[in-house]
Parts: sequence; C-alpha cells; structure tokens
Amino acid sequence: MSHIPLPDGLPGIRGLLTYSPTTAKPMGDLAEVLLRGPSTLTKGEREMIAALVSYRNTCHFCQSVHSAIAAEHFGGTDADYALVDLVKQDVESAPISAKMKAFLAIAAKVQQDGKLVTSADIERARGEGATDREIHDVVLIAAAFCMFNRYVDGLGTWQPDNPAFYREAGKRTAELGYVNRDYTAPVR
Repeated sequence: MSHIPLPDGLPGIRGLLTYSPTTAKPMGDLAEVLLRGPSTLTKGEREMIAALVSYRNTCHFCQSVHSAIAAEHFGGTDADYALVDLVKQDVESAPISAKMKAFLAIAAKVQQDGKLVTSADIERARGEGATDREIHDVVLIAAAFCMFNRYVDGLGTWQPDNPAFYREAGKRTAELGYVNRDYTAPVR
C-alpha cells in the first residue's frame, strides 16, 4: 500500500508520474536525455548503469524494468537478460568491456556516496578510453537513478513480482522511450 493515494493498478514510477503530471514531464525528459539522447554510450549500456544502481539501491521496480530495457537494447534474448543479471551480481567477472566495468565501478561508488569516486577510478576509465563526457554522463545517470529509486520506494509504490510484467514493460520502453508516454495505459 502506497504512502499516498495513487492511481489503482499503476506500479512503481508509473503511478507517481500519473499522480503528478507537473513533475512527470521533467522527470521523463531527464530520463529520455540521459538514457536515449545522443551519446557515445549505447542505450543498453546506459540502461545497464540505471539497472545496476537501482539493484544496489534495492529498488525492485526500477532494477527490474531497467534490467529488461537494457536486455532489450542488447537484443532481447534470454542470454541478454542473463548478462544483465550477471552484471548486477558481479561486475568484474561479467563478460563486458573493461571500459564498461570501469564505468560501472564509478556508478556503484556514486550510488553509495559520490565522494567515494576517486581520481584512480576516473583514471581507470580514462585508461580504457573513456571521454570526459562519458564520465560525466555515467555519474549523472547514477545520481539520477538514486533519486528515481528513492522516489519510487520512499512513497511505498506497488511493485509487481511477475518477471513477465517487467519484460513487457522493458520492450515497450526500449521501443517508445520516456517522453510523450501515456503512463496510465496498461502494460500487456
């Protein structure tokens, strides 16, 4: 049961965005820019950052949906879903690039406390070819998802347990993005 009255049947952030359309627009715009806007990081990589931060924040709704979106951007196969799950469990042993491991290490530190990010973390990423813009975007995505996670969990939103719900939501969001969405529409 949510801490404030939210529209029935709308889980996680969807209920909150419907409850407060004035904040829904800038939040959707921010997510769109961070996760789908022009970048040298792929949409899947950016969603993986969102999924990892949300997982580490124990936000079931956000980590489940952004894991599914990341997997869909990678191809949508069971192997893509398994890869995202492996990354959340153990970044360093996951079969991803050294550059992405460096980015996820930075994101994990931002999730804990931004002051934990060190010059050595930044140099590790740069040593793998990271640009200043990419480092900026990784930190901003991680910070934004701390806010989104706390919004969803802080208001006690309903968060389905059904993995099929998140797979379908992931497919739709990977295709449609975060702006100009009808968040009241059911996910089928």
